[in-house]
Amino acid sequence: MATLFYSCGTTANTTVSKLDGSLNAEVKEAPYTGLKRVVAIARFSNETEYAKGAFYDKENDPLGNQAQDILSAKLAARGKFILLERAEADKIQAEFEKKGAGQSGMAADYLIIGSLTEFGRKTTGEVGVFTRSKTQTVEAGVNLRLVDVATGQIIYSEEGKGQAETSSSTTLGFGGVQGYDETLSDKAISAAIEKLVDNIEKTCMDRPWQSVFLSYDNDAIVIAGGKKQNLSAGKVLAVYERGKKVKNPQTGAIVELPGTKVAEVTVVSTGGTTIADEYSIVNLTSGSVNASKLSNYIITEF
Repeated sequence: MATLFYSCGTTANTTVSKLDGSLNAEVKEAPYTGLKRVVAIARFSNETEYAKGAFYDKENDPLGNQAQDILSAKLAARGKFILLERAEADKIQAEFEKKGAGQSGMAADYLIIGSLTEFGRKTTGEVGVFTRSKTQTVEAGVNLRLVDVATGQIIYSEEGKGQAETSSSTTLGFGGVQGYDETLSDKAISAAIEKLVDNIEKTCMDRPWQSVFLSYDNDAIVIAGGKKQNLSAGKVLAVYERGKKVKNPQTGAIVELPGTKVAEVTVVSTGGTTIADEYSIVNLTSGSVNASKLSNYIITEF
């Protein structure tokens, strides 16, 4: 019996998947026209022991930075978020105070705290009479926590795992198996993060968009947020007076009760040149607001 070889040389295949076995796929969606949420990545740490030698620098960890860059890119690609850079020291309480004080600087609605919990790579191969093959595999695990800045509570936490592998083979001694594929790290981490980004998006978008008053006088009524958050002339927003704050005796946490709707405002125009200084001028179309206690109010969409 004769065996025919229809080709000789090197063949290679690369597969990227989540641990549930599903393959990554690009899904094109229509441009998002709703109000955008403001999100900051507080930190992304590497909790694994991978590549932590004698000269390891925790503040400049390659894998941690790599994971943070991938997460930022995936969030930006959704078109539903305004992303802010935040250093490790930018704590939740600082964001809470900034948001509550109604300052003009951009404060995040949500903080993301991430960590790389698993990372490993391996190489396997087989040698036959006429063939030789090699498979390179990288596995990664990522944990993400989403914190609501207004309450300081973790509203979402989950771990995702991803795997990327590439294989190559030679036949009849022609060609050669490829060297280590450095892109596998990106692909495995990206696969681990992909599902988590879907859940972060859903969690954020299920919660109402919010803003605050910046000023309220005879010249103009000004609120935070503008064109970059998809605010435009004619948009009608609701004004709520903050609810009473009570202490939960079981957890010690301060809980803010639901507020009361007291007014409506309509966007007249938007301004500002950057994300940090953009604003909207509005008209009060119904109800009333105490201009001396602007921090008592939250502005939200219907």
